[in-house]
Amino acid sequence: MIWGVLGNKNSGWKISLRDCFLHQEEDSEEEPKLKYERLSNGMTEILQNDAASCMTVHDKFLALGTHFGKVFLLDIQGNITQKFEISSVKINQISLDESGEHVGICSEDGKVQVFGLYTREGFHENFDCPIKVVALHPQFTRSNYKQFVTGGNKLLLYERNWLNRWKTSVLHEGEGTITNIKWRANLIAWANNVGVKIYDISTKQRITNVLRDNVSLRPDMYPCSLCWKDNTTLIVGWGSSIKICVVKERNPTEMRDLPSRYVEIVSAFETEFFICGLAPLADQLVTLFFVKENSDQMDEELCARPRLDIIQPLPESCEEISSDALTVRNFQDNECRDYRLEHSEGESLFYIISPKDIVVAKERDQDDHIDWLVQKKKYEEALMAAEISFKNIKRHDVQKIGMEYINHLVNTRDYDSAARKCQKVLGKNMELWENEVYRFKTIGQLKAISQYLPRGDLRLRPAIYEMILHEFLKTDYEGFATLIREWPGDLYNNMAIVQAVTDHLKRDPTNSTLLTTLAELYTYDQRYDRALEIYLRLRHKDVYQLIHKHNLFSSIEDKIVLLMDFDKEKAVDMLLDNEDKISIDKVVEELADRPELLHVYLHKLFKRDHHKGQKYHERQIGLYAEYDRPNLLPFLRDSTHCPLEKALEICQQRNFVEETVFLLSRMGNCRRALQMIMEELADVDKAIEFAKDQDDAELWDDLISYSIDKPPFITGLLNNIGTHVDPILLIRRIKEGMEIPNLRDSLVKILHDYNLQVRHASRRLA
Repeated sequence: MIWGVLGNKNSGWKISLRDCFLHQEEDSEEEPKLKYERLSNGMTEILQNDAASCMTVHDKFLALGTHFGKVFLLDIQGNITQKFEISSVKINQISLDESGEHVGICSEDGKVQVFGLYTREGFHENFDCPIKVVALHPQFTRSNYKQFVTGGNKLLLYERNWLNRWKTSVLHEGEGTITNIKWRANLIAWANNVGVKIYDISTKQRITNVLRDNVSLRPDMYPCSLCWKDNTTLIVGWGSSIKICVVKERNPTEMRDLPSRYVEIVSAFETEFFICGLAPLADQLVTLFFVKENSDQMDEELCARPRLDIIQPLPESCEEISSDALTVRNFQDNECRDYRLEHSEGESLFYIISPKDIVVAKERDQDDHIDWLVQKKKYEEALMAAEISFKNIKRHDVQKIGMEYINHLVNTRDYDSAARKCQKVLGKNMELWENEVYRFKTIGQLKAISQYLPRGDLRLRPAIYEMILHEFLKTDYEGFATLIREWPGDLYNNMAIVQAVTDHLKRDPTNSTLLTTLAELYTYDQRYDRALEIYLRLRHKDVYQLIHKHNLFSSIEDKIVLLMDFDKEKAVDMLLDNEDKISIDKVVEELADRPELLHVYLHKLFKRDHHKGQKYHERQIGLYAEYDRPNLLPFLRDSTHCPLEKALEICQQRNFVEETVFLLSRMGNCRRALQMIMEELADVDKAIEFAKDQDDAELWDDLISYSIDKPPFITGLLNNIGTHVDPILLIRRIKEGMEIPNLRDSLVKILHDYNLQVRHASRRLA
């Protein structure tokens, strides 16, 4: 197949969008694999005044070098975003790291620059010989060492040391000019006059030397093309020869003094033309060829259109998948070295670079496939091809094809696909839509088309939507509920659907799906009270959202018990957050017959504010005692509105000792409180603590009197009384012969406490 990019014959630059594509011969029955478009916009202006010398592709942008020493950054549409004046002579190579944040540039006058696109800080050096190529470490931005290599008459590795200075290492020299470098992961591949080498930077070992086959070709005129397919597969193209090299790990038993890795050539074959560039495409290769053809008038070869082929490599040969001849600008004047092929791995884009033209090749997609089928009038194949997109239908104006496609899908009983296509084929044609709906009704497939019906700016008659809702209501309650949730309520007559649901509920009154859907219909119809009743009956989680959203607080005054039975925590929080709408008194009134719920409400109210519900504090004593004793004592401590006599009465009736002790002490009856601690709780530590808090000599005397015939209590007193009461008073009252546990330790502690008191007293006197 012969394809061509055609330009305006006067300027050679102003071309139509149609002319940007390559043209296939009319009688060709072979479908092309790639589509082409000329990179224009800012690129057009650049190439009018300058010529492309190299280009590097990142997923997000392009970097172009020119013969006049400039570097341009462009977006993928060819619009210029940045411009750098690097040199006055040709830019030989541009390298980007994977992040696209750092760039390396080298030029024919020996300049090398490596810098951040956003900082401009980096490496700047002038060499006394042309630098043909530069390559950054793929992870240059993230790496601490900032490694890159340059190729002139030597292969030099640059890296920053710990002093932030650049260190240079010679990786290779002595085999002529280095013309190409490709760095992938830890492997650096480069080409010189002799062949291709690979260096493992992690082990600092050179692991292969792939010799050049056709040594008769000048390496500067027919440069080597290198491309990494993945981290271990290198593709080498030189002259008309292609080799696929795989880096493998050497068996440890075979190493001796050999490198830890070696290279196996898994495919090697000759091609018909000279290779200008290579790029992987899955397990195939995209190859750019330089072509010469014989002149009809003279015995000499002329430069022909370059070819872009897709080939399938085999161990010793290759299979041609497709071949396109490209009419790039000034192709008659270009040599093999003037062409390059770059690719974007992310989107399978291939850039054919020549001095005065850059063409982008891309795999043809399903839309392009359908374009070709329609062009070839293969309508049946077009209809059965992959999904027809809206833009294709619009472009071809072939609604008839779309309708035939729908008919085909219906005939093959692929009803869902047929219904889905209606969205794109029928567009805004209401008549076609309604015809299709009735057809789907006839074949019993209204459900299939329901989810694709128009519901935006274009709407069908309400009767259409009601017909589908009735169909679902007969056979699929869940599907009916889904449509009610997804469809705007103004698509259909809401009252008619409410009546239909109500009729069904007469036969199935407890069906939760129908009840929930009816509540949603009532909500849309702004009959919130009815929706609220249903939600409360179902204990539906959306009840609180409904109340808040539509301010239904006046409607829930008589439903507070129902709300709390459903979710006490949410209900109480809602009531407390909206006291201005439902008063505390009203809530207490409604919960009067449900004291356990009333307690939850009043307890949370008290936690928020100790004073708001003070008039109910007396009632809360009994509620805490009945339902929440652990919080009774904290309540008694924190409330200043609680009647102590009433509280004492309740606590004594229930034999709540700790609470009674607290209330007695608060009412001033500390001796009785202490007595309860000793008699009811039998807890000497708590009794001592109580006596300490009250700091009353009579209480200490009562405590000693009660403890004097209880040896364990005496031990507790001896260990704690020393700093509050003279221990001699206690010791004198102990009966002679009484055995007291740990007496010796207790006496030692008393003496120690006494000595401490004497020292403190001495210091105060001093």
